[in-house]
Amino acid sequence: MSSQIPDSLKSVVFPGLDRTLDAVKAIRSCTIENGTARVELVLPFPGAGLQEKLTEVVTEHLKKGDVQNVEVSCELDVKGPQSGGTVGLRAKNVIAVGSGKGGVGKSTVSASLAYGLRSLGATVGLLDADVYGPSIPHLTGATGKPEVREHLNQDGSVVQRIHPVEHDGLKVMSIGFLVPEEEAVIWRGPMLHKLLTQFVSETHWGDLDYLIVDMPPGTGDVALTLSQMMSLAGAVVVCTPQKVALLDAVKAIGMYQKVNIPILGMVENMSGEIFGRGGAEETAREKGIPFLGEIPTDANIRIRCDESRIKSLFTEESATRERLEAVASAVALQAAKQFFVKPPKTTLDILQ
Repeated sequence: MSSQIPDSLKSVVFPGLDRTLDAVKAIRSCTIENGTARVELVLPFPGAGLQEKLTEVVTEHLKKGDVQNVEVSCELDVKGPQSGGTVGLRAKNVIAVGSGKGGVGKSTVSASLAYGLRSLGATVGLLDADVYGPSIPHLTGATGKPEVREHLNQDGSVVQRIHPVEHDGLKVMSIGFLVPEEEAVIWRGPMLHKLLTQFVSETHWGDLDYLIVDMPPGTGDVALTLSQMMSLAGAVVVCTPQKVALLDAVKAIGMYQKVNIPILGMVENMSGEIFGRGGAEETAREKGIPFLGEIPTDANIRIRCDESRIKSLFTEESATRERLEAVASAVALQAAKQFFVKPPKTTLDILQ
């Protein structure tokens, strides 16, 4: 029996990443005995069909040698920049979901990403940062109020922490849990900054693979607040295919670049006959950023969201599950690329 990992296996490129299995520490062990190789692999990000694809790549490579049989097991261990920074948030990847304008389905995409990553095996939190129009409680069906509990610090001191509402395997926070649904929130910037600080640094999220942040529409100061508090894994920009939405989406891209938040890519929502299709993909290509996929105009999506049953879009019989999980997989891949490849960042000049 040989427990030595073959150098040739270490040099195999991880599917979707411009990095070898060794570089992303994807090989936990490899034993070869009597023509049979047993390989234990670690997936650094979740993806629909990723385990099967990686198994195929490894099997094909090992069978080029003296190995006749290959047994591969995979375990998900998400990697990320530990985006919490100094605020105490234990989230490997914080991903902002924004748009240049309202009405493009940004909150629907945020919730879909959270549920999609959860269905792929990740531990996920969902933060509703759209204080003036919180939609996440309705979309998810989450109810109740966040509880404040005492926690013991390592130095023996006692602190109070807010516990998010737990629903469908997600940890969810929104001002929608704290104010009546029909009541408007009329706040100035400093109060908004204070609330976001509480939602991020004074909330007991636990250990998360991903924290999805549903941003308010437009190019306000929420992105600046978040960029100052932590190092985000990146931002997803949502838009519909028509020209007016794309123009505003380009402004959102510029805003994120100015505050040093990497652009993970664009999602085209409501794609189809009514609004057309392909506009976001073309804009992404022009801007040199990834296109993460399109979500069709589908009455089933609207009905499930109206009925607070967005989770049901990820059941086995759902016709839209494959499309939504593909978008979530693309987001996870781009976040992993940011972590492993680490391209140069744009100079922060918004305050100059």
